[in-house]
Amino acid sequence: MSDELKRGLEGVLVTESELSHVDGEAGRLVYRGYDIEELARGASYEEVLYLLWHGSLPTRDELDSFSASLAAERDVDSEVLETVRTLADADERPMAALRTATSMLSAYDDDEAVESRGETIEQGTRITAKVPTVLAAFERARQGEAPVDPDPDLSHAGNFLYMLTGVEPDTVSEETFDMALTLHADHGLNASTFTAMVIGSTMADVYSGVTGGIGALSGSLHGGANQDVMELLYEIDESSKDPVQWVKDARDAGRRIPGFGHRVYEVKDPRARILEDKLRDLSDSSGDRTWLDYTTAIEAHLTEEGLLEKGIAPNVDFYSGSVYDSMGIPMDLFTPIFAMSRVGGWVAHVAEYQEDNRLIRPRARYTGPESAEFVPIDER
Repeated sequence: MSDELKRGLEGVLVTESELSHVDGEAGRLVYRGYDIEELARGASYEEVLYLLWHGSLPTRDELDSFSASLAAERDVDSEVLETVRTLADADERPMAALRTATSMLSAYDDDEAVESRGETIEQGTRITAKVPTVLAAFERARQGEAPVDPDPDLSHAGNFLYMLTGVEPDTVSEETFDMALTLHADHGLNASTFTAMVIGSTMADVYSGVTGGIGALSGSLHGGANQDVMELLYEIDESSKDPVQWVKDARDAGRRIPGFGHRVYEVKDPRARILEDKLRDLSDSSGDRTWLDYTTAIEAHLTEEGLLEKGIAPNVDFYSGSVYDSMGIPMDLFTPIFAMSRVGGWVAHVAEYQEDNRLIRPRARYTGPESAEFVPIDER
């Protein structure tokens, strides 16, 4: 047994997985062998879920059946929606509201325990289907609006946008949002996925694992960078400065530019490349190129400054925030949407790990006193 200390489990292998692989040097992401760009551009989020959960891309009949089963689970109990309204009235943070409501969903699921991969996937299907309903209802409640019932005839992506606004999305928005869900579905053993997997290793129900994943994702060092990017872009816009000059001044003042750098990628995140293209499509559709011009100018400037040579390149958050904002999605929903997508990956990792389960139980190096003399309380 090694006593080498690896803070943050840096470089430690804890399991084997067939789900996703991140090649940081090449800037490549694959799900079960399929390049992320092929999946994002050619497959729906439902197809990607099927791939992650069942090991292969579905046939047309398999996809139709799978999509129908997912859509059939979208309804959420009225008591959960009432709690969501209460949280909105209390001005709760969206990620905290999502965490609470997701945990509450288990009260209305008759199958609490999971004893097989099939039961894990079935429970995961119900959670994956209901999380968008919860999140859309929370935003509607914040706006003083009643929740919109899910439409079983719409896709996972299209239905969420419909429940959020009450209006069926246009083709560009639905395709873009579907692509964003695919891009965020899985990404190796990141902090939230590992959290869900640790919980799953105890054979806790899937609600516990997903709730834990949401909690991990809510931290500022994991989720939320796309919101930071948007806040920066709005700050630049309000300053009326040239974006490159603004960034120069900010860096001179010691400010960090969010959306650059990644724990694994040493080159541009492949998901950022894809979302940059979709931001172009949205900009062309709306006629507003503001965020596209700002982000591409900033990326070009920082590239010229040599950041890429230091392994610091745009990550997925640098463009995802602009994409969501272009669709009219509030900034503080960006990370909950990340969670909504990543639920699929969390479920996949829990199901995979439980097939050859071993309780995850690392050690800590003890650094406390070797011997302490106990003194009774009346003598202290």
